[in-house]
Amino acid sequence: MKFIQALQGEPVWPPPVWLMRQAGRYLPEYREVRAQAGDFISLCLNPALAAEVTLQPIRKFGFDAAILFSDILILPMALGQGLRFAEGEGPRLPPLENLSTLRLERAQGIYAPVLETVRRVRAELPEKTALIGFAGGPATVACYMLDGQGGGDFLRTRKLAYEDPGFVEAVLDILTEATIAYLQGQVDAGADCLMLFESWAGIFPATQFRKFVINPNKRIVSALKSRNPGLKIIGFPRLAGLMLAEYVRESGVDAVGLDTVTDIRAAQAACPENTIFQGNLDPLVLRLGGKPMEDATRDLLEAVRGRPHIFNLGHGITPDVAEANVARLMEVIRAA
Repeated sequence: MKFIQALQGEPVWPPPVWLMRQAGRYLPEYREVRAQAGDFISLCLNPALAAEVTLQPIRKFGFDAAILFSDILILPMALGQGLRFAEGEGPRLPPLENLSTLRLERAQGIYAPVLETVRRVRAELPEKTALIGFAGGPATVACYMLDGQGGGDFLRTRKLAYEDPGFVEAVLDILTEATIAYLQGQVDAGADCLMLFESWAGIFPATQFRKFVINPNKRIVSALKSRNPGLKIIGFPRLAGLMLAEYVRESGVDAVGLDTVTDIRAAQAACPENTIFQGNLDPLVLRLGGKPMEDATRDLLEAVRGRPHIFNLGHGITPDVAEANVARLMEVIRAA
């Protein structure tokens, strides 16, 4: 698999490519399956339908990796916290008030359909195509659990980090253990590698970043690697800024995803020499297509030439992207 070769440090050229949120609303066939499922959570927990939408972009565009179709908030739901997705508003959870809500022992039974999706996808994927399992990083998932929703600045989480750090750390401890078990289940079901989405890492100042982001990620990576020698893990500490290099050094991830605002040459200079990067084309240029997209793509390819790299966006593909733009992006990359 080209994708795994790149994660092992081989400078594969052209670089393997996948796109965050590559299965989603920009595809008409996804919208059809979503309507059939009835609602988003039902789609995530229906192995046949979730496997289908995971495979759709692979069939259409030939990406080098598929990523499990699920959501980072399936885990807190499995632990016992309520979850619903309000149309046009995103996820809603009852803000977590105490630890008694969370039950580690019940989680596996709730997320079992997700593991069945992994098994189905791996059985249907071409051998050359990698399957990425994933979970939200504990700090990011805790933000939603404590605030009860996304789309804001997570004020309650940030206040609790100062006023009651022991409570926040206790939540992170439970999430860390649950994430290890959840990701191990995905590996056992057939995931070829894993990704940790710390999408809100950038809201924490440096001291809290170390405590709430780096330390739990390090525990997860260490536990999984000790059980699965050779397993490759990608971290995505979005908006980490100057903390990026420390995250790479301390967390133990094999590759790091770069957000759109991070200059890749600066990241190359700051991080350890053997760091493998993933990213970081601006999703907006994918929406624009044409010359802006092609120029930005070629500039990024030039910046990573001769290095192991995984081509991706700096954040997820947006629903308003034309399929033709994705097809053209793949042509530009393959012709590099």
